[in-house]
Amino acid sequence: MAVTDDQRLDPAAAQLADAEATGVEISVVVPMHDEEDNVVPLYDAISTALDAMGAPYEIVVVDDGSNDATYARLSTIASDDHRLRLIKLRRNFGQTAAMAAGFDHAVGAIVIPMDGDLQNDPEDIPRLIAKLDEGYDVVSGWRKDRQDAALARRLPSKLANWLIGFVTGVRLHDYGCTLKAYRADVLRETQLYGEMHRFLPALAHLAGARITELPVRHHPRRYGQSKYGLKRTFKVVLDLLTVKFLSGYATKPSYVFGGSGVLFCIAGVAAAIYTAYQKWVNGIYAYRQPSLLIAVFFLTIGVNLVLMGLLAELIIRTYHESQGKPTYSVRETRNFDQR
Repeated sequence: MAVTDDQRLDPAAAQLADAEATGVEISVVVPMHDEEDNVVPLYDAISTALDAMGAPYEIVVVDDGSNDATYARLSTIASDDHRLRLIKLRRNFGQTAAMAAGFDHAVGAIVIPMDGDLQNDPEDIPRLIAKLDEGYDVVSGWRKDRQDAALARRLPSKLANWLIGFVTGVRLHDYGCTLKAYRADVLRETQLYGEMHRFLPALAHLAGARITELPVRHHPRRYGQSKYGLKRTFKVVLDLLTVKFLSGYATKPSYVFGGSGVLFCIAGVAAAIYTAYQKWVNGIYAYRQPSLLIAVFFLTIGVNLVLMGLLAELIIRTYHESQGKPTYSVRETRNFDQR
C-alpha cells in the first residue's frame, strides 16, 4: 500500500494504513532487558496462546539495551517467524521508553503490553480481549495473587496503587501490572515520558476511555533478576504530580500559576498593610518589622507566578496550534461521510 503525504505527517494514519495492509488484529508488545534465559519460553508461551485464538497477530519485542544474548536469541527466532518483530534500542532507556517504542511500531487494532520475565501469563490474553469486546477501551490486569516479596514489592505497590487512585480518581487494584489490553486508538492519544507507563489507564481516562480490570495470573520469576527497586517510588511520586497537573490543568496552566500568584500577592499586600498599621498606629519603624520583608517576598513571588502563568498559556497554545492538536477527543462520528 502506498503511503500518502498525510500519512507521513500523521503517524497514527500511517499506523492505520499498515494495520489495513497487514491484517494484524493483535499486537503484543514486550520490553526486555537482559532476559536471555526467558526469550525462548516466553516466545513459545505467547505464540501458543495467540495461535489458539486464530486471529492475525504480531509480537513486538523491544530490546532495551541488553548486555547479554537477549537480542541474539530473539534474532534467531525472528529469522523463522516473521510475526516476531524486533526493535533494538541504542542503550537502556528504561521500561517506559521501550514500551513507547513498541507502541509506535505496533499496527494491531488491539495492543497487549506484558513483561518479558515470564511472570505475566500469556494465557490471560484471550480473557483480556474478551473483556475488551464487552465495550471497554482499556482492560487492566490485576495480579490478585501476586508472587513477589511482601515487604519489598507488594506493600509499596499497594500504597502506590491507593495513592494513584486517590489522586487521579481512577481506582484500580494494580497499576503496576504491565499486562493490559488497549484499543490502539487510545494509545495513539497518549505520550509516555519518565516512568509514566504505569499511569497509562489514568492518561487514557483523560481521553475519555472506558476502563475496567480483570484478575490475571502471576508467576514467580524463574530466570534473571528483577530490575525494579524502591528508588522507583520517588520517580512514581513525581510522575503522579505530573499526571495530576495534566488531568486538571493541561489546557489552562494559568489557573495553577496565576491562581497561586494571586494568593501570594494577596498575602504580600496584607503583610504590607500590617507593616503600615504598625508604623502609623504603634510607631514601630518599618525597618524593624519582619513583615516588610515578608510583604516584598510574597509580592515578588506572586508577580513572577502570574507572569509564568501567562507564559505557560502562550506555550500551551503554541503546542496545540502549531501541531494542529485538538483540545478534545472524539469517540465516534456518524453520517459525516455522506455530506
